[in-house]
Amino acid sequence: QVQLVESGGGLVQAGGSLRLSCTASGNIRSINAMGWYRQTPGKQRELVAASVSGGRTNYADSVKGRFTISRDNAKATVYLQMNSLKPEDTAVYSCNAEVVGWGQYSGQNYWGQGTQVTVSS
Repeated sequence: QVQLVESGGGLVQAGGSLRLSCTASGNIRSINAMGWYRQTPGKQRELVAASVSGGRTNYADSVKGRFTISRDNAKATVYLQMNSLKPEDTAVYSCNAEVVGWGQYSGQNYWGQGTQVTVSS
Protein backbone atom coordinates (compact mmCIF):
# COMPACT_ATOMS: atom_id res chain seq x y z
CA GLN A 1 0.00 0.00 0.00
CA VAL A 2 1.10 3.57 -0.72
CA GLN A 3 0.16 6.78 1.02
CA LEU A 4 0.32 10.26 -0.53
CA VAL A 5 0.50 13.22 1.84
CA GLU A 6 -0.04 16.70 0.48
CA SER A 7 0.74 20.08 1.95
CA GLY A 8 0.93 23.71 0.96
CA GLY A 9 -2.63 24.72 0.15
CA GLY A 10 -4.24 27.83 1.55
CA LEU A 11 -5.68 31.24 0.85
CA VAL A 12 -3.86 33.72 -1.36
CA GLN A 13 -4.71 36.90 -3.18
CA ALA A 14 -4.89 37.02 -6.95
CA GLY A 15 -1.41 37.40 -8.42
CA GLY A 16 0.16 35.57 -5.50
CA SER A 17 1.99 32.26 -5.32
CA LEU A 18 1.67 28.94 -3.53
CA ARG A 19 3.74 25.78 -3.57
CA LEU A 20 2.13 22.39 -3.12
CA SER A 21 4.06 19.31 -2.06
CA CYS A 22 3.13 15.64 -2.16
CA THR A 23 5.22 12.85 -0.69
CA ALA A 24 4.66 9.18 -1.35
CA SER A 25 5.51 6.49 1.19
CA GLY A 26 4.95 2.76 1.59
CA ASN A 27 5.58 -0.10 -0.79
CA ILE A 28 7.44 1.75 -3.56
CA ARG A 29 9.79 0.13 -6.05
CA SER A 30 9.44 2.82 -8.66
CA ILE A 31 7.15 5.70 -9.52
CA ASN A 32 6.08 5.95 -13.15
CA ALA A 33 4.34 9.28 -12.87
CA MET A 34 3.22 11.90 -10.37
CA GLY A 35 0.84 14.71 -10.99
CA TRP A 36 -1.71 17.16 -9.71
CA TYR A 37 -5.41 17.32 -10.44
CA ARG A 38 -8.00 19.81 -9.29
CA GLN A 39 -11.74 19.82 -8.85
CA THR A 40 -14.39 22.40 -8.07
CA PRO A 41 -17.99 21.64 -7.04
CA GLY A 42 -20.10 20.51 -9.95
CA LYS A 43 -17.16 20.04 -12.28
CA GLN A 44 -15.11 17.06 -13.33
CA ARG A 45 -11.66 16.61 -11.92
CA GLU A 46 -9.08 17.93 -14.37
CA LEU A 47 -5.39 17.34 -14.86
CA VAL A 48 -3.31 20.36 -13.87
CA ALA A 49 0.21 19.06 -14.42
CA ALA A 50 2.01 15.74 -14.61
CA SER A 51 5.58 14.54 -14.47
CA VAL A 52 6.35 11.17 -16.04
CA SER A 53 9.43 9.00 -16.18
CA GLY A 54 12.10 10.40 -18.45
CA GLY A 55 11.51 13.92 -17.26
CA ARG A 56 8.57 14.71 -19.49
CA THR A 57 5.95 17.07 -18.16
CA ASN A 58 2.60 18.23 -19.39
CA TYR A 59 0.27 20.98 -18.30
CA ALA A 60 -3.29 22.06 -18.72
CA ASP A 61 -3.48 24.96 -21.16
CA SER A 62 -4.98 27.15 -18.46
CA VAL A 63 -1.86 26.95 -16.27
CA LYS A 64 0.94 26.91 -18.84
CA GLY A 65 3.50 29.61 -18.10
CA ARG A 66 2.21 30.05 -14.54
CA PHE A 67 2.58 26.63 -12.88
CA THR A 68 5.67 24.44 -12.73
CA ILE A 69 5.76 20.80 -11.70
CA SER A 70 8.94 19.21 -10.41
CA ARG A 71 9.97 15.96 -8.76
CA ASP A 72 12.54 14.87 -6.23
CA ASN A 73 12.80 11.16 -6.94
CA ALA A 74 15.05 10.51 -3.95
CA LYS A 75 12.31 11.86 -1.68
CA ALA A 76 9.40 10.45 -3.71
CA THR A 77 8.02 13.97 -3.73
CA VAL A 78 6.35 16.08 -6.36
CA TYR A 79 5.94 19.83 -6.16
CA LEU A 80 3.63 22.26 -7.88
CA GLN A 81 4.82 25.86 -7.92
CA MET A 82 1.85 28.06 -8.70
CA ASN A 83 2.51 31.67 -9.65
CA SER A 84 0.26 34.48 -10.88
CA LEU A 85 -2.70 32.75 -9.30
CA LYS A 86 -6.19 33.66 -10.47
CA PRO A 87 -9.57 33.27 -8.74
CA GLU A 88 -10.42 30.58 -11.27
CA ASP A 89 -7.56 28.48 -9.91
CA THR A 90 -9.59 28.01 -6.72
CA ALA A 91 -10.16 24.28 -6.26
CA VAL A 92 -9.27 21.21 -4.27
CA TYR A 93 -5.92 20.04 -5.57
CA SER A 94 -5.16 16.33 -5.33
CA CYS A 95 -1.91 14.50 -5.87
CA ASN A 96 -1.84 11.36 -7.97
CA ALA A 97 0.93 8.80 -8.40
CA GLU A 98 1.34 5.66 -10.45
CA VAL A 99 3.49 3.40 -8.31
CA VAL A 100 5.02 -0.01 -8.91
CA GLY A 101 5.43 -1.78 -5.59
CA TRP A 102 7.82 -4.55 -4.62
CA GLY A 103 6.34 -7.81 -5.84
CA GLN A 104 4.22 -6.03 -8.44
CA TYR A 105 4.65 -5.93 -12.19
CA SER A 106 2.48 -2.99 -13.13
CA GLY A 107 1.72 0.42 -11.71
CA GLN A 108 -1.23 1.21 -9.52
CA ASN A 109 -2.83 4.61 -9.07
CA TYR A 110 -2.97 6.30 -5.71
CA TRP A 111 -4.53 9.58 -4.59
CA GLY A 112 -3.82 12.03 -1.84
CA GLN A 113 -6.53 13.43 0.39
CA GLY A 114 -6.65 16.78 -1.40
CA THR A 115 -5.71 20.27 -0.31
CA GLN A 116 -7.80 23.41 -0.74
CA VAL A 117 -6.42 26.32 -2.73
CA THR A 118 -8.45 29.51 -2.58
CA VAL A 119 -7.54 32.59 -4.60
CA SER A 120 -9.32 35.79 -3.65
CA SER A 121 -9.89 38.61 -6.11
